[in-house]
Amino acid sequence: MKKYSHLLTYIITILITLSNNIQAKENFFYHGYNYGSEAIVNPIRLILNGGYGIMQMDNRDNDPTNVHYKTGVKNVWRNLSNPFKAIDQEGWEEFLMTQVVPISINRHKAYYWPNYTQHLVGGGMSYRMMIEWFDYYNFRFPKVRAFFTLTYYHLLNEVVENSNYEGYNTDPIADIYIFNPLGMILFSNDAIARFFSHTLNMRDWSYQISYDPENRLIENNGQNFVMKYFFTKKKNIALFYHYGTHGEFGLSFKRPDGTCWSFGGGFVAKKLVDMSTRNDVRELTADLVPTAGIFYDKNNSLLTSLIYSNTQDYLLRLNIYPGLVNFWKLSPGFYMTLNQEKKPSFGINFVFLPIGFGRVL
Repeated sequence: MKKYSHLLTYIITILITLSNNIQAKENFFYHGYNYGSEAIVNPIRLILNGGYGIMQMDNRDNDPTNVHYKTGVKNVWRNLSNPFKAIDQEGWEEFLMTQVVPISINRHKAYYWPNYTQHLVGGGMSYRMMIEWFDYYNFRFPKVRAFFTLTYYHLLNEVVENSNYEGYNTDPIADIYIFNPLGMILFSNDAIARFFSHTLNMRDWSYQISYDPENRLIENNGQNFVMKYFFTKKKNIALFYHYGTHGEFGLSFKRPDGTCWSFGGGFVAKKLVDMSTRNDVRELTADLVPTAGIFYDKNNSLLTSLIYSNTQDYLLRLNIYPGLVNFWKLSPGFYMTLNQEKKPSFGINFVFLPIGFGRVL
């Protein structure tokens, strides 16, 4: 029973903390729009986009059947059930300085950056968005459902990232025990949720994840977030930040009808590099390459984006979300990508399906 105590304590504490901590009925991150990126928000897409997000990397196979799930589950459980032993193997100072305390300027050691941006802020916003989604569609116990949706998503993410690795790894400890619960508690506060929603215009701009049944590949996957801070008196020009396994900074230009053009550039994670100096402790960092994009949204719901990235599979990635192109009574979403060999892939998404269908040529 001692091995299970950390996980049981984690689940019970979070459920008790969150049970009465959301006061208002205002929706901050989900409004039921039938267009754009918000139209395809649902728990299954969130789990798949986030859980398999690492498959965007050049050195990761995007065939989900090739993931070593059994080994991944076993090793993630090994570290989560013995967190102090895993941290002892790495060293407490190394763990705190690289995973928790945001002071290292060495990008190969700044593991805290995705912990804060994707797990604390992104995970917290996703949790609140799922509460609003379940509540909007009249599901019972929306907070409990949102909690288990996010927990499953993050555990799947750790399992897929771990795959066939066997050994100590403190990354899931920082994510599951520190940043994920803090994010959920943070965004359970209406004032904080309102700040990120109204002041920073934070939203989920995830890709239209699709499955190619012939080649058994997950395509066009990845959870993305956007923030826009309007700094002019007319609230028509904003600082723009779009991020996931990448980060593009730039400017947004809003029109009176609520539509907005955004332009940004930055860096994207091309592949994961093992920086381990010891055989029994794993340390991964990202190899970064340039990226840039153009984005068009309405009421902060992304309608289309064109992104250039100097990566193997996604040299160019075009996403056209539902609501922009109409065929009779249907308004599907589309995507097309081009890899470094100029070979395309394409796919189609419908708002009533939990995942789209793609084809890699």
